[in-house]
Amino acid sequence: MLDVDSIRKDFPFIKNGRIYFDSTATSLTPEPVLNKMLEYYREYRSNVGRGIYKISQLATEEYENARKKVAGLINAKPNELVFLRNSSEGLNLVANGIRLRRGDEIVTTIQEHHSNFIIWLRAKERLGSDVKVVSCNKSGSFNLEDFDKSVTKKTKIVSVTHVSNVLGALTPIKEIAKIAHEKGSLIMVDAAQSVPHMKIDVRDLGVDFLAFSGHKMCGPTGAGGLYIKETLLESVEPLCIGGGTIDDVGVDYYKIKKGPAKFEAGTPPIAEAIGLGEAANYLSQIGMGNISDHEHRLAKMMLDGLLQVRGVRVHGPLSLENKTGIFSFNISGIDSHDVAMALDASSNIMVRSGHHCALPLMKEVLNERAGSVRASVYLYNTEEEVNTFLNALEEISKTLS
Repeated sequence: MLDVDSIRKDFPFIKNGRIYFDSTATSLTPEPVLNKMLEYYREYRSNVGRGIYKISQLATEEYENARKKVAGLINAKPNELVFLRNSSEGLNLVANGIRLRRGDEIVTTIQEHHSNFIIWLRAKERLGSDVKVVSCNKSGSFNLEDFDKSVTKKTKIVSVTHVSNVLGALTPIKEIAKIAHEKGSLIMVDAAQSVPHMKIDVRDLGVDFLAFSGHKMCGPTGAGGLYIKETLLESVEPLCIGGGTIDDVGVDYYKIKKGPAKFEAGTPPIAEAIGLGEAANYLSQIGMGNISDHEHRLAKMMLDGLLQVRGVRVHGPLSLENKTGIFSFNISGIDSHDVAMALDASSNIMVRSGHHCALPLMKEVLNERAGSVRASVYLYNTEEEVNTFLNALEEISKTLS
């Protein structure tokens, strides 16, 4: 069980009654991560992979140690973990790197964040690839038979979210991966909403690519990770090439490095990558299972409470069997932005409102063209905060509806 009071001391942002329920968008950053980044700037501020002097070698060692920590968090090998800015860049890298051609099929879902949706529409527009979109019901559940029918021998890649950033619904990744591989397809997972909140094992899931963002998992902005299965590293083209990616260059030829360096052109975000490594270490020390259990307790309180508030419509699963601590809802007669502003003004509660970068889901499945309110819990949130949120929401429902 988490010692939440102790954990909260690591987050200087939590002060003066602030209640932060927007970790789905971006999480708070603990002191150990901030200190580790400052250590780089104060003690070994130099470039990586290029200098032979001791400080540069130390920076390189810390950078590669960070890779090991992040890879270990998802049970990947260090050489399978590429440092990028965020999950969006990772998804784009794969979409551009697997050599899609006219007639290749891409299977994705209606639940996707735009970052894992419009990249495939662009492939359709530019290359003539075919995009198939698997739909879900209003609870966020998929019929695996729909995937089985959609994935064919022409399917080049299946690209799906692990957890909906709107509904908090879990996607059956292992089962979808099995279907994809049986048909000869690759599978990529947008794990931006799962890596920070639960134990992830890329080998157990059976995926080929998995992208995630550091800023959603107690790390800094500007650093994220992309898992590329070892056997696929040489077949995927890098998104950018240049300094740091080169083995040899002549007047009329160049040779690209192997491994993660192939994809990390130019000077990387060194402090941010080191900070991401420390964030992975921070989460590992607390224990992903402990974090999941804590969130589950808060999620149960929040779900039970939301269902009691007058006029509230909760979107997504109404049980926690296949759901995380992300809640999207509307209050009848009140605009989602008005609810968010009222929560902020009355109780210093921070939530997200709008489309959450998931317009197809909002328009086609939920029929909420004006968007919804989204509240999400993380390791630093408390039962008291959930109760404050529910009481404030009850008052807003009475006052504004």
